[in-house]
Amino acid sequence: MEGYRVPFQDAESEFTEKRSRFISNLWRVESEAEARAKIEGIRKARYDARHHCWCYLIQEGGVVRYSDDGEPQGTAGQPMLNVFQREGVTNVCCVVTRYFGGILLGAGGLTRAYARGAKDALDAAGTAWVSLWTLWDLPCPYPLLERVKLDAAAVGGVVRSADYGAAVDLRLAFPPDAERAFSDRLTELSAGSLALSPAGEEFLPGERE
Repeated sequence: MEGYRVPFQDAESEFTEKRSRFISNLWRVESEAEARAKIEGIRKARYDARHHCWCYLIQEGGVVRYSDDGEPQGTAGQPMLNVFQREGVTNVCCVVTRYFGGILLGAGGLTRAYARGAKDALDAAGTAWVSLWTLWDLPCPYPLLERVKLDAAAVGGVVRSADYGAAVDLRLAFPPDAERAFSDRLTELSAGSLALSPAGEEFLPGERE
């Protein structure tokens, strides 16, 4: 598997259509259980709303689920799902809550409204590409810690963990091909006294696209 696209961050958006209020919430999720917990949380938080239509897609296992939650069949969950499938986004859960405003929108109006709710939330969240990063361990002397962090960030790397003892044991992660550039910086910074040790691989999201 080369990689996949996910929401960059959680997001909320809102608009009104013919006096009906549509509130969208979107999250990046890693499992079906996490998605269902998000949906239930919105149901409880907005218990007085008429409809909570939702969809989610999970990369692992290819899980795809959606619900019209009382709206006419095919006018809510599926149009929302179509937005994420068209944009190639997975590991996403979206709920569009509707407070009914007293005016019927019709099947076409509902389809457009729920699709807009999903798209507005996705636009607010942004996307990131998940790829296979390499993990590296580095025992870092305290005087070099901040410079090492800066140099790692300069090539797109991140600090996954830090254990503080006689030195700081760092677990660093780098996107494809970035570790080599950091190693060159590290050699220069430490006059060759520090080196990375391989610690595995992990799928991680990059910067906002």
